[in-house]
Amino acid sequence: MHTSTEIYWLTLTLIATALFWIPTIINRITETGVWATLMPPQLQPKAQWAERLRRAHANAVENLVIFAPLALAIQMTNTSTLITATACIVYFFARLVHVIAYIAAVPLVRTLAFTAGFLSQMTLALTLLGLF
Repeated sequence: MHTSTEIYWLTLTLIATALFWIPTIINRITETGVWATLMPPQLQPKAQWAERLRRAHANAVENLVIFAPLALAIQMTNTSTLITATACIVYFFARLVHVIAYIAAVPLVRTLAFTAGFLSQMTLALTLLGLF
């Protein structure tokens, strides 16, 4: 079975998003210990980078809810083009840069990366509507 470019990059995006939380948990374990990490209430991390990563992960999940159905719909409707494939590749790297810039507190890069991801989503949506 052949995996389309869109599904390939969607899968990589899903894997990356699934892994973004791990450094936050490692930080929490080093700050509070294993037992406290497992027990509620969950405290905000003391390390500012860890709190930014927690927020970046939440943002990645929120945007995945938009991106994933669009990429799947492109596959299901057989409307894949070079443009939709490129949009999915751009989306993956935009989200990766967004998380890194969020952790590093680089606002302009973070905003540009978010915008690139949004434009990728809109490219898929407009393709599905037959407008692109």
